[in-house]
Amino acid sequence: MNATPDDSPRKRAEYLRQQLDYHNYRYFVLDDPEVSDAEYDRMMQELIELENRFPELAASDSPTTRVGSAPLAKFETISHSVPMLSLDKGFDESDIMAFDQRVRRGLKTEADVLYTVEPKMDGVAVELVYREGRLETASTRGDGYTGELITPNIRTIPSVPLRLRRDSDISVPSLLEVRGEVFMETADFKQLNQWRMENDLPLFANPRNASAGSLRQLDSKITAKRPLRIFVYGIGLVEGLQFSYHAETLEFLAKLGFPINPRVRYRISADDAVAYYRDLDAERMELPYEIDGIVMKVDWYAYHERLGTTSRSPRWAVAIKFAALQERTRVKDIVVQVGRTGALTPVALLEPVNIGGVTVSRASLHNEDEVVKKDVRIGDEVLVQRAGDVIPEIVKVMDSLRDGSEKPFEMPSACPVCGADAVRIEDEAITRCINKNCPAQLKGNIRHFASKGGFDIDGLGTKLIDQLVDKKLVSSLADIFRLDVATLQGLERMGQKSAQNLVNAIADSRCIGFSRFLYALGIRHVGEYVAKLLGARYADVDELAQAGREELERIEGLGPVVAESIAEFFSRRENLESIRALQDLGVQIVSEKTEFRSQPLAGKTFVLTGTLAGVTRNRAREKIESAGGKVSGSVSSKTDYVVAGQSPGSKLDKARRVGVRVLDEDELRRVLAEAGVSF
Repeated sequence: MNATPDDSPRKRAEYLRQQLDYHNYRYFVLDDPEVSDAEYDRMMQELIELENRFPELAASDSPTTRVGSAPLAKFETISHSVPMLSLDKGFDESDIMAFDQRVRRGLKTEADVLYTVEPKMDGVAVELVYREGRLETASTRGDGYTGELITPNIRTIPSVPLRLRRDSDISVPSLLEVRGEVFMETADFKQLNQWRMENDLPLFANPRNASAGSLRQLDSKITAKRPLRIFVYGIGLVEGLQFSYHAETLEFLAKLGFPINPRVRYRISADDAVAYYRDLDAERMELPYEIDGIVMKVDWYAYHERLGTTSRSPRWAVAIKFAALQERTRVKDIVVQVGRTGALTPVALLEPVNIGGVTVSRASLHNEDEVVKKDVRIGDEVLVQRAGDVIPEIVKVMDSLRDGSEKPFEMPSACPVCGADAVRIEDEAITRCINKNCPAQLKGNIRHFASKGGFDIDGLGTKLIDQLVDKKLVSSLADIFRLDVATLQGLERMGQKSAQNLVNAIADSRCIGFSRFLYALGIRHVGEYVAKLLGARYADVDELAQAGREELERIEGLGPVVAESIAEFFSRRENLESIRALQDLGVQIVSEKTEFRSQPLAGKTFVLTGTLAGVTRNRAREKIESAGGKVSGSVSSKTDYVVAGQSPGSKLDKARRVGVRVLDEDELRRVLAEAGVSF
């Protein structure tokens, strides 16, 4: 993007806004970023500081408004200029051909009709209204005619343009109403629920509920912390422009900066739509977000006019649903698991049932309140749902089928593992074992410690951890670093080679970034996000341990509950002694505090593909990022290096096509060594 910085605060602020808008477009629409996250963050921080110093420079369409604004007292309502009608539904591929026949019958033609088809996102429909290229209002679909105004919340979503791109070949309409679907990716949903569980908050049932709940926050600062995204799929009222085809409309919206689902297929026949439906159904479990079917629309707008609408739905579009990933089964028993924080979690043991090609025999019931709310009893017939890689859940109890033999569940008053008291604190949903030395808590802490977000110790899995704790070979986190080949060889399924591999993996994990170390400690309420906040602010354990609750509470993104938990953890002598023991055994904690780090690889983008022989990809990512580099998941012309291990995938082929430099593992070591990073 060509633009010239200016020393004038007003011009500098406008320049920064243009840069940030442009790089948002590169990231969210083109999937081809030109700058590192660090560089983007620096520009954003400079703009925030400028607008704070000169309040008259603040603008409603500034990227800085994405952090949220003052809470609303209530949601206002607004009427849609063009109704957001619901769609007629079909339930298998035969309904695609039936829809095509209805369309051709309505048009009185035997000729093929072309359609645009796309995944049916399982999210929340919204309307965005732009005047003179600036976002003016945003609302929910509501009943199709009237929705709720949620403008402050929509502004916080990074992929929503606050002002539209104005290139020389783009004519921005004076009024543009855009329709889209707000959603949450499955991985982000799981991370959000993990954070809520750690903070004793009710869990969201699924990503759609999480998205809807996030959009209906009166305080947009809460929405700003939720990982929401949007794909747009159509328009309402437009002034100043006309389109002939739906495909043309979507291509125009992409040029303006709106994200379009990359799996949209343009101008295809009904037969091709059937093939699209089959292909998408086969791969939907691998997608990063939830879908529940396809949407099929006649492409030519002239046909829309001829076909018209009913009172509730257009005749030129249809939603074809996939078979639901739900099955009926029976609850054999309800058992209680004990987690690393001592939380007692009821789990339903089910008669095994196949759902979407996967055998499901367990479903989490989360907590006592959830069991009571759903009234799940041992012996009940239930409807179980599986979506994406989210844990299976019981969505309905078939209480009409009860015969009186079903047994209500009661939360135990003692820990089922160690026998200590299990206590539920007032205003909390979780019942906890009070014994900090409970074997179940130790096992959970070790699993967390060795996980990918923590020390990432390859080979230290659940079954091995169970053996180590049960045989009293490990009674603390530090004991992991005392394990040797002779000790491990005596365990089940541990030969000399696998024992040596684990000892090597433990040794390789000894150098760790401060944020990952904090995450690995398992401090209550400290997930990966909070750990990164702390790692960027504090140089080491000593500096963080000296920070009081009041200081921690002032950090944006923490809050009093999290601050209290961190301060309490570092005030306990046994926790500090545990950290010292780890350091005495050779654990090196690398500072990530901004002013402490040199960043010789700043601005360099790496892509990893294949299996690396001497290090995990997660560890390689950490090493690259410690020197300021960025690791991306996709190859583009802006990628600097592709690191190819054994059995590389299509990323290597693309790297060669676009001329990106390819490194093997030894060459990566040399690049990192030159950047001052041992590997």
